[in-house]
Amino acid sequence: MSLFRETADVSVRPAVPGDDVAMTAIQVRAWRTAHDDVLGADVLDALDGVRMREQWAAAISSPPGPGFAVLVACAGADVVGFAAVAPGQLVALEVEPGHQRGGHGSRLLSAAVDRLRRDGADEVVTWVLDGDTAREAFLGGSGLGPDGRTRTLATGPRDVVERRWVAEI
Repeated sequence: MSLFRETADVSVRPAVPGDDVAMTAIQVRAWRTAHDDVLGADVLDALDGVRMREQWAAAISSPPGPGFAVLVACAGADVVGFAAVAPGQLVALEVEPGHQRGGHGSRLLSAAVDRLRRDGADEVVTWVLDGDTAREAFLGGSGLGPDGRTRTLATGPRDVVERRWVAEI
């Protein structure tokens, strides 16, 4: 009998400069996988990866104020997902499609909620694109639910609807 157990080398940590490169690639791949039908190839093909990376780099290096943070999920040394929070809000949560269903999303959501609590929030709010049934199932299983509010975003060629999901924390 071995005294050593196999354990997965997974973690969540605050994002550091340089993580923006992996985060941008993850976001583009995750959106192509989850939102192709709703957003359409034309919108996804028009994503400006350089601008996205610059925005993530700024969010990591120069958060706009208290309560803003970016977290990354790692498998070993590799960044495989990320979450971003603003006061009371989960702004983004994406996991590399090849690493989904491995617990990274749950770890990111838990760390994001911990950060929101630490910053004084008593609820978490996030927005879910219509048709993203996988995200709805994930959030619903994590205790969030839709509150009936919607917003419409103009993506250029088409408008898309997002629904607000909330939970007390």
